[in-house]
Amino acid sequence: MAQLKFETALSRLEETVSVLEKGDLPLEEALKVFEEGIRLSKTCMKTLSEAEKKIAVLIEGKDGKKKARPFTLAEDNSAKKDAPNG
Repeated sequence: MAQLKFETALSRLEETVSVLEKGDLPLEEALKVFEEGIRLSKTCMKTLSEAEKKIAVLIEGKDGKKKARPFTLAEDNSAKKDAPNG
């Protein structure tokens, strides 16, 4: 499967879940749709994982070394408050 944009993969995954929830498909076709759903799910999870890594910010650790930690919305809000126009 070529690399899909996250939104496209998620939309297709939602459609796949909807089709499977109806229960109208013969077993073999349902398995094919399910397999496609698994691939889409893995694509979405990989994209989210990569995004999470990009969002990690560097901070000073107790040992003086830089380490990655997740970015929090609270930090973004406090940065906006501290900004001259915030």
